[in-house]
Amino acid sequence: MNMTRTPFLTPEQMNAEQRRVYEDIVRSRGTWLNGPYAPLLHSPELADKAQAFGELVRYRTSLEPRLSELAIVVTARHWDCQFEWLQHEKIARKQGISEATCAAIANGDTPVLTDELEQVVYAFSSKLLAEHFVDEPTYARTRELLTVAGTVELVAVIGYYSFIAMTLNAHEVPLPAGSSPSLPTRAEISKK
Repeated sequence: MNMTRTPFLTPEQMNAEQRRVYEDIVRSRGTWLNGPYAPLLHSPELADKAQAFGELVRYRTSLEPRLSELAIVVTARHWDCQFEWLQHEKIARKQGISEATCAAIANGDTPVLTDELEQVVYAFSSKLLAEHFVDEPTYARTRELLTVAGTVELVAVIGYYSFIAMTLNAHEVPLPAGSSPSLPTRAEISKK
């Protein structure tokens, strides 16, 4: 078993509440990865609420999956989160985000986007993460294209995946067995 700062619990080590949350996660996701929920299980109510919120923002918003995944990979890059990038970059590509777009984001470059929805999601996500605010023209255009609800949901996706990235990074959760980091480090990017 890979080591992390926060011990991974095996199902046999879990108390009843931890085991219930673990089983709910496996049921809703179809699998268990010793990812962000592994350290969160030490606080089962937090893990339970986090996984429910994650299921909501990932699967039940008005945003097209490709747009959610675009926001997630922008968030993963912002937080330098190898685990989140590894999991979501391939999902983003399956959902229609181009390999060139993913490569540009990974390398800290602004992608060339021809799709207007992708443009606003990228701009909004990038500005919120880098500047902590979104300028009025970007906000207005996002709201126009995604609606008020979609804009609220986009912020929720960015916020949730920021929480997940911080959880993975703070606890130094290792990548799944057999995986290697695929996101260039900031040092590698700055040498370009």
